[in-house]
Amino acid sequence: MTDKRKNKHTFQQSLYDGESYLYKVNKSGEVFQFRMWIKDEGKHYRKSLRTKDYDIALEKAKKLTKDLMAHGMSEKRVFSITIKELIEKYVAYRKNDIDLLTGISLKRWQTIKSQVRYLPILLGENTQLSNLDRGVLFEYAAMRNKIKVGAPGTIRMEKSTINAMIKFAYRNKLIHFESFDFKQIIIKGDLLGRRGTFTEKEYDKLVRFMRSFSSLKHAKERIGNRDFKMTAVIETKEQNQLERLMIRDYVLVLANSCMRVGELLQLTWGDVGNYERHMKESEYEDKKKEQILVEINVRAETTKVRKHRKFLCRGGQYFLRLKERQKHTNDEDLVFSMNGKKSIHFMRKRKYWEELMEGIGITNWEDRKLSWYSLRHYGITQRVQSGVDLIDISQMAGTSVKHISDTYLHYRKEQSRTAALKSYKKQEGKIKHL
Repeated sequence: MTDKRKNKHTFQQSLYDGESYLYKVNKSGEVFQFRMWIKDEGKHYRKSLRTKDYDIALEKAKKLTKDLMAHGMSEKRVFSITIKELIEKYVAYRKNDIDLLTGISLKRWQTIKSQVRYLPILLGENTQLSNLDRGVLFEYAAMRNKIKVGAPGTIRMEKSTINAMIKFAYRNKLIHFESFDFKQIIIKGDLLGRRGTFTEKEYDKLVRFMRSFSSLKHAKERIGNRDFKMTAVIETKEQNQLERLMIRDYVLVLANSCMRVGELLQLTWGDVGNYERHMKESEYEDKKKEQILVEINVRAETTKVRKHRKFLCRGGQYFLRLKERQKHTNDEDLVFSMNGKKSIHFMRKRKYWEELMEGIGITNWEDRKLSWYSLRHYGITQRVQSGVDLIDISQMAGTSVKHISDTYLHYRKEQSRTAALKSYKKQEGKIKHL
């Protein structure tokens, strides 16, 4: 007897106009079975009702049908993978990004693995995703700290990575919601409202490193890119070097102009002009140092506060050399773009940022909240510390004098303290002479 004959239906009854079926097969004898097609997942749900009694089986089948239909209306999956399986899938998925130009570094991948390691402990590695809801990790910080106490910045980045994984699961129809709801971490004291920034030494190191970063030696060839859903993308090392040179100027302009990231990405060549050359006598008799000022026009529609502003800033030489390399330099073309129409993709920018941070030895840049925005923050901080008038800084940065005062003046206070105690150090409430 063939398998088909063994499983031949001896009884079958449709329920709810064919939504599900109550049936028997030869193989199960007199025990009733249940079957329902789960359209969204493209599978049959089958289950033994473990009874030979028709009335009991019918009630079980009706209830199961209603439960599965309700499941579908709530967008929950019937067939679900476990927490452990999701982590394995996501880690493998991100591993494919290593060494891709728009992907991640090996260190970043290892960090991702580390950032999701507490989930199996907190939720149970065999817990199915279909049994989770958005609020199950609302108290993540408290739950996580019971296992091992972590810094607020570390926990914040763990939550970000966890939700990136949940978005991955949602895109692949493995879970019915797009992100967990997390309780906001409030950092008290001096850290409140502060953004990550660089020390002068770190910024100088960054400037020096970018010379090698933008060299042909560090450039990479790219063939294909799944992030953009392209299969025939070819980018030579020479083309990649041009993009790296653009990133180098992007960093320098951000720090010198104090513009917002979004403003700079929408800057066109028509917004830049009126260069002024200024010479400064060097300490060496035969050398002079040139500084080029440039006038920047920030259109109202491109800025966060929807207010137009125009200002002079140093670093005009970065625009000039960038323009010499670019092919698309009409007034309507974007300054920081390879084709004049689209700014650099955020995934590529993230990859470059990771490479820059690793290149200058900052491995905890996520905990310190260092990002492209930190370059604006650094520029403002340096001007405050240099005693530049707050009105001038606010005009350049496109923010209020009050905001500058509230957010940045602690740096001037700290600078004053450092100057006053240049040969001293604070130790256990006492000042000790060095």
